[in-house]
Amino acid sequence: MIKVRSLAVAIALAAGTVGAAHAADAYPNKPIRVIVPFAPGGSTDIIARLVTQRMSQELGQPMVVENKGGAGGAIGAAEAARAEPDGYTLSIATVSTMAVNPACRPNDLPYDPIKDFQPVTNFANTANVVAVNPKFPAKDFKGFVEELKKNPGKYSYGSSGTCGVLHLMGESFKMATGTDIVHVPYKGSGPAVADAVGGQIEILFDNLPSSMPQIKAGKLNAMAIAWPQEIPAIKGVPTFKEAGFPVLNQPVWYGLLAPKGTPMDVVNKLRDAAVVALKDPKVIKALDDQGSAPSGNTPEEFAKEIKEQFDWAKDVVKKQNIKLD
Repeated sequence: MIKVRSLAVAIALAAGTVGAAHAADAYPNKPIRVIVPFAPGGSTDIIARLVTQRMSQELGQPMVVENKGGAGGAIGAAEAARAEPDGYTLSIATVSTMAVNPACRPNDLPYDPIKDFQPVTNFANTANVVAVNPKFPAKDFKGFVEELKKNPGKYSYGSSGTCGVLHLMGESFKMATGTDIVHVPYKGSGPAVADAVGGQIEILFDNLPSSMPQIKAGKLNAMAIAWPQEIPAIKGVPTFKEAGFPVLNQPVWYGLLAPKGTPMDVVNKLRDAAVVALKDPKVIKALDDQGSAPSGNTPEEFAKEIKEQFDWAKDVVKKQNIKLD
């Protein structure tokens, strides 16, 4: 009797395993919702739509982008964290939502960036840049740092806003180089770029795509970029690593998340579709037009990237005593 019962239990367990495997094989059998935690038209939205549109061809179901902006991405990220872990509600991760927001709002953020999500893959990386008004006395990175050290507190730098990723980049630069420059927060990169060109501020920390037209036009001089290698469009501008500051050589990224608890068979199927999409020449060209490059790393590698940026942001906020207004 015991043997018969044990056999029945074993069969039931096997059937459950087969059932779970079959469910994963059948995924997806309906449209997939992808929450973008920012307004339409920005880099996050553009990259999300570009990659998921190609992924949907591989998966055989539409991937429907839904913009849920507000609170620096926190509103959309919180909704994504609460979703059912079945692979049918996904979200886009950025350095802002997964590192900067948690560092700046440790006590009132409605989600945990490490515990509430299952990373799928990093879609794409985008370079950051530090640039100066052409009237700035120095013309290269070495001279730039020397000038700042000789004149502590004299120069000001602009960013896209207080406790944004570019503000943290500026403060990280100050710590790494031992310089003192005054932060001027703006409501977005556009106004900061305009004031750097106009000379109201001398220095700008920015995502390269929004500054590239002014750099190419000679209205801003790029001092260094956060990128793995030189960018041909701005030949001669060193990476921060080449300039001797590897800690600053951190591009921003845009990746895909599932809620924690999503079956790994589903996660891996999504990641495989993303890899195919990111190897498509049309996608690569479109990303390049955005100033970005494809990634397509593993869930484990993307989780490591998220944790590293999370730890970096917490460290900068703590050491520089950065507070939201």
